[in-house]
Amino acid sequence: MIAQFLPCPGCSRHVKRGEPICPFCGAPASVEGSATRVLAGHLSRAALFAAGAVGVGIATTDCGNTTALAPYGAAPPYGGSPPIEIEEASAGVGPSAVMADAADGLGCHGEACGNPQSCALGGPGLTNCGDGGSGAESCCASLEVTGGTYYRTYDAPPPDDGGAFVDAADAGDGGPPAGSDPATVSTFRLDKYDVTVGRFREFVNAWAAGWFPEAGSGKHTHLNGGEGLANAGDDAGSAYEPGWVASDNNSVSPTNANLACPLNNGVPTWTALMANNENLPINCVNWYEAYAFCIWDGGFLPSEAEWQYAAAGGSEQREYPWGSAAPGTANQYAIYDCDYGSDGGGCPNPGVGSIANIAPVGTATLGAGLWGQMDLIGDVMVWTLDGWAPYVDPCTDCSNLGPISVSPGRVFRGAGFDYDAASLSPPEDRRFEDPTFRGYYIGFRCARAP
Repeated sequence: MIAQFLPCPGCSRHVKRGEPICPFCGAPASVEGSATRVLAGHLSRAALFAAGAVGVGIATTDCGNTTALAPYGAAPPYGGSPPIEIEEASAGVGPSAVMADAADGLGCHGEACGNPQSCALGGPGLTNCGDGGSGAESCCASLEVTGGTYYRTYDAPPPDDGGAFVDAADAGDGGPPAGSDPATVSTFRLDKYDVTVGRFREFVNAWAAGWFPEAGSGKHTHLNGGEGLANAGDDAGSAYEPGWVASDNNSVSPTNANLACPLNNGVPTWTALMANNENLPINCVNWYEAYAFCIWDGGFLPSEAEWQYAAAGGSEQREYPWGSAAPGTANQYAIYDCDYGSDGGGCPNPGVGSIANIAPVGTATLGAGLWGQMDLIGDVMVWTLDGWAPYVDPCTDCSNLGPISVSPGRVFRGAGFDYDAASLSPPEDRRFEDPTFRGYYIGFRCARAP
């Protein structure tokens, strides 16, 4: 027997013919106008196509959401993946057992996920990540970053000083003092890899089926008694992060056309159908889509302070995320200057590369940061939660959370595949764009509660 699945919009669970309840949460399910019962499960792919179904029905679960059951074989919306087929092992093994095996370890409850749902089914860009760009590791691997205090502004260490950053007392270049703008960051988890095309494809399918973030979701709920990050600027009239705003749903539109970066001379990694790019970092996503994805996947966007803390190695204040070794041109530390996919001669024109210069996540084997995250610098830059503003001192688990009407844009950090070596130090390249902007050099990664 072949079983096919589709998400219940609003709760990101999927329904299937054959069972009266979900084996994971016990939710009852039914199909209106039919004696056939369906099962709500914790898988994360496309839309339900009841095996052999004729016509369209409506599936309902106790989360109060409904979804149309399209005829078997109908094309999924938004250019997403074809329906997933899971074959039952034998006539004696029911759908519950099959789904339990497929979703083993998912364990999602609220915003805490033992295995984020974007990787639950496995496959290219989901469970084949690893050092060098491929392997057998979950692309959703998330590593703990031990909290501490560091300086957001510091000078890169000279080669002969043993790797120590330049202290404020020794700074004399006329700019902001090195070793300034201190920030304290609590322990959190930061995903090991940038979000891949394969993982984002799972989100596109869920969004097309009707999923939306709950208002107020996406906070750092492990901080300040559940209130989240402190608002450094307090521009919104609130002391803490507000989380997702319902009106922002209108700014999420991950269509094939939008993911092609049509207004940005795009070099998109997205493909309308699953192809050879599933392990590349997704690009051409706007800030709202990055934030919504992280919420859907059980996490949140990292603050700018959190991202830089991980990239700088915390109080080690590293010159590069991996240390002080020169980045070279063989892609061993970072993907930059169009060296990947070329002869190492750099971009043919400054800041202009091609899809061939974007590497699968984790390709730069020696470029891991202090806590093990890959590609913190290079390949694509990443959106952070913050609106742009001058640093506010002091900062303890803070973020600039002012509304877009006050902040000129949202901050993205790191360096892109076509950036030069001068952009690779963590304090460098602090940039911002309007949150609706889609850049071929901007992707994202998610953070999570410890």
